[in-house]
Amino acid sequence: MRDTTTPDSTGTAYEPTERTVPSRARQRASYDRRTVHSILDAAYLCHLGFVRDGAPVVLPTLFGRIGDRLYVHGSTGSRPLRETNAADPGLAVCLTVTHVDGLVLARSAFHHSMNYRSVVVHGTARTVTDPEERRVALDAIVDQVVPGRSKDSRPADAKELAATAVIRLDLDEVSAKIRTGGPNDDPADLSLPHWAGVVPVTRGYGAPVPSGDLDPAVQVPDYLAEL
Repeated sequence: MRDTTTPDSTGTAYEPTERTVPSRARQRASYDRRTVHSILDAAYLCHLGFVRDGAPVVLPTLFGRIGDRLYVHGSTGSRPLRETNAADPGLAVCLTVTHVDGLVLARSAFHHSMNYRSVVVHGTARTVTDPEERRVALDAIVDQVVPGRSKDSRPADAKELAATAVIRLDLDEVSAKIRTGGPNDDPADLSLPHWAGVVPVTRGYGAPVPSGDLDPAVQVPDYLAEL
């Protein structure tokens, strides 16, 4: 039976494992599905880590989420995608996503920090070979960057699909970690004459700039204007 999507599990939380329980600040860890998914869905750039020739490698790349699965795409000639296809049952990877929400400035250098939301996924990446699942996955990656964009662009043709590899990573071993609030200065430092607090960090978009060869009759679509 073809499995092109994976619905969200009926459970409310992912099961913690030895690799997903942090050694520090355990109170910041979360295994709640909605929390994990919300952090992933607010991002489009992830970092994919794996071991190549005995050495660690981390690559920034786009991704898309469908239910409890993440999809990453790239050239069929890229090293991680070739290795995923060659490995049995797949390639051991670690995928991370991070949002920086604020710079936390404390009175002491030691207590400077950041407010953040992050997700770490451990698992085995597998090559997607089913044509329909590949199509759905590629649409999801495009829509992860700009929701609605896949329906407003030409889909990949046979030649482009032949040059594109897609890998799948199930959200089985996953955790979120979140920090909020102000600095945690020591009581003895509270009287020091140094500014302390949080500098919020936000993501913003400028006005869309049309391509120089765009037909002037083509207007900015609603989904992009809303972005």
